[in-house]
Amino acid sequence: MPMLDMPLEELRAYKGISPMPADFDAYWDRALKELDETDLNVEYVPSAFVSALADCYDLYFTGVGGSRIHAKFLKPKNLQGKAPAILQFHGYSSNSGDWVDKLSYVSEGFVVAALDCRGQGGTSEDLASVKGTTQNGMIVRGLSDPDPDKLHFRNVFLDTAAIARIVMDLPYVDETRVGAMGGSQGGALTLACIGLEPRINRAAPVYPFLSDYRRVWEMDMAERAYAELKTYFRYFDPRHEREEAIFEKLGYIDVANLMHRVKSKVMMATGLMDNVCPPSTQFAAFNRIPTQKEHVLYPDFGHEHLPDFDDMTFQYMRKM
Repeated sequence: MPMLDMPLEELRAYKGISPMPADFDAYWDRALKELDETDLNVEYVPSAFVSALADCYDLYFTGVGGSRIHAKFLKPKNLQGKAPAILQFHGYSSNSGDWVDKLSYVSEGFVVAALDCRGQGGTSEDLASVKGTTQNGMIVRGLSDPDPDKLHFRNVFLDTAAIARIVMDLPYVDETRVGAMGGSQGGALTLACIGLEPRINRAAPVYPFLSDYRRVWEMDMAERAYAELKTYFRYFDPRHEREEAIFEKLGYIDVANLMHRVKSKVMMATGLMDNVCPPSTQFAAFNRIPTQKEHVLYPDFGHEHLPDFDDMTFQYMRKM
């Protein structure tokens, strides 16, 4: 079998080499308390997109730090009783996608909410201010600020928990039948969501990003999606005098470190030739998940469309 990373038997045992800060759980408990105290001020604006299957809305809420966050929201027409729901998260720098992409789930009776990440390709605001560089990427945004609460992805992770709460609180949604899904950054946000919102029933992350940063660095794969790590060291710590402290701080926004908090079922997909999000970094997160889980492997595929996995995910979510 072609091999880009560790042998498969080593991958199945690997749990990562990036540090977890000693106050990691206190950090996220404090963050969730901030979310608890935030007035989400949810608003639904009817969309210009028209479907015979769904009522479509632009959903807005106020996230931590005051940013107004946007999501596409679809509700099946003539809904009776309580429906299951799907949360969708998109790839790095992209957006929530087209309305029509969500209709397959609506046709099966699902409510669908697709988040636009703050500061990326959608319409969500990013009002947070930080000290230090914001150059070239969201991973390093806030990394130079003395306050770890200023890390950009802290707020994005909290937005995933917020949209989950909003959907679960709807009177026509069955809060016990809510799933989360996404690929790359969307896979990472799926994992972050189930780490911060334990009521999620099941999740289907695809080749998740934002995991085991030190492994990415040591593999010399800080390119493409992770290129900002290399740029940050070159510009702001060229002799690596603060390397340990930098990776320690990144540990707060490492999804692998959140996995011990997960309560949901998980079906993850990984291409073993992934040279964007190395397989070992994905296994680092998967191997820490303490619940019922399945890892679907594609030996000859990288960071690309994985045949049949969308269909597998659809059937997986129907079983909630």
